Amino acid sequence: MATMDSNAPLQLVNWDLAATTAAKLTPPGPKLSAREVRSVVDNLRELADLSVEHVHRITGLEAARDLRDSDLIIVDRASWAKANTQSFKTLMAPAIDHLAHTKAEQLKAANAALGGTVTGAQMGAILAFLSSKVLGQYDPFVASARGPGGRLMLVAPNIVSVERELNVEPADFRLWVCLHEQTHRVQFAAAPWLKDHMMEHISKLTVGLADKADTLAERLANALKSLPSRGQQNNQEQHDDDGVPPRDGGILSLLQDPEDKARLSHLTAVMSLLEGHANVVMDAVDSSIVPTVKTIRRRFNARGKTRGPVEKFIRRLLGLDAKMRQYSDGARFVRAVVDAAGMEGFNRVWERAENLPTEKEIHAPTEWIRRMGL
Repeated sequence: MATMDSNAPLQLVNWDLAATTAAKLTPPGPKLSAREVRSVVDNLRELADLSVEHVHRITGLEAARDLRDSDLIIVDRASWAKANTQSFKTLMAPAIDHLAHTKAEQLKAANAALGGTVTGAQMGAILAFLSSKVLGQYDPFVASARGPGGRLMLVAPNIVSVERELNVEPADFRLWVCLHEQTHRVQFAAAPWLKDHMMEHISKLTVGLADKADTLAERLANALKSLPSRGQQNNQEQHDDDGVPPRDGGILSLLQDPEDKARLSHLTAVMSLLEGHANVVMDAVDSSIVPTVKTIRRRFNARGKTRGPVEKFIRRLLGLDAKMRQYSDGARFVRAVVDAAGMEGFNRVWERAENLPTEKEIHAPTEWIRRMGL
């Protein structure tokens, strides 16, 4: 029987196992020859660079001018999954450190019992599912060798798969995707304080959850039982007393106390802002830049209607449906502010953390406009 080194670092998740599990479980991508792969990679790099100029013109953010602060990498599904194990490890580090100082014996017991194996395999399975869904991702939390920014990943096989599924012009679709992802890169360059601000709130949220680890199993069971009813409630688009629509953020959103809910509400507002802003930029590009943009939008938006029941359940469980609502909620906020105050007025949101909208303001843009004195 293997023995455990008492001096070994504590890890509740075996991140190496998560990466290898994801690589094994990730479904195969579209069949491409080596020549086709090189062509796709080169084309994505070219269009990613080209899209920055369009983001600069549309947003008016000087941070987009000749942006070189972060890495741009074209990845396959397994590489995307591995990269995200690094990101999750970084984001969870404060909670693990907190547990090591406050509940060392419990953490050692959990580490001895599992060694991160079960949780690593579970994380790998989740990343395997997501690895075939994600088109691109800007990760601000992993350091870049090129500067203070993070890294922008474009998942080549998924982009090719979707463009084939939708039967759209590849170059147009790839540029359309790049516009969205490069906008995220520009957002963090325009607001260099934003990464640390989000990291602080994520850390507080995960540490708060770690403090309640003793009752995690019971709360998790209750969360799973309540998923269907919450999904039905969300479909009715009811509203809470604070004016914020109820959200289905996956299991995590069901495990919070009032302080955790406040932190999650703030992070939800920030994510809605970032995703909505990126969508507005993407949609601001007309047919003079992306000739088939109307066809792309129509077909891409219709994709969700074809998902099977199993995928729909998994997406709800992981909170992906909530993320899709962030796109639309945030986009409505951005459009309303730009219509009322112009892009220059909207860009005040990047000046400091106090200018970020609350979740209530995301759904009531006039309140943010009034607070900003616009």
